[in-house]
Amino acid sequence: MINFKINEFDSPDKKGSSTNMCPTFLSMIDKARSIADVPFIITSGYRTKSHNKSVGGVLNSSHTKGLACDIKCTNSRHRFLIISALRDVGFTRIGISKTFIHCDSDVEKSQNVYWVY
Repeated sequence: MINFKINEFDSPDKKGSSTNMCPTFLSMIDKARSIADVPFIITSGYRTKSHNKSVGGVLNSSHTKGLACDIKCTNSRHRFLIISALRDVGFTRIGISKTFIHCDSDVEKSQNVYWVY
């Protein structure tokens, strides 16, 4: 990866857990970061099941499969650039909140969807 250190994707309760991230997902997010040309601050990457539960994550969360991350984002211009770049590299599942953008590559879930928090 060019734009990230792998430990940025660690679950806060398990150092080194980022090794559970899907390599294809990591390649896609790295490419999206290059395209967007704005910082991607990862606020949540891989989650252990216990951490996912403690943060109120859904059962069967894509984070626990190494197929998701949340990117800090609080302004509309960066939000546009990040979402555009995520779409450009093939992400088809994007969640949007006032403070972050979720993306995942979980093919076991509905595709071609946006949602808001």
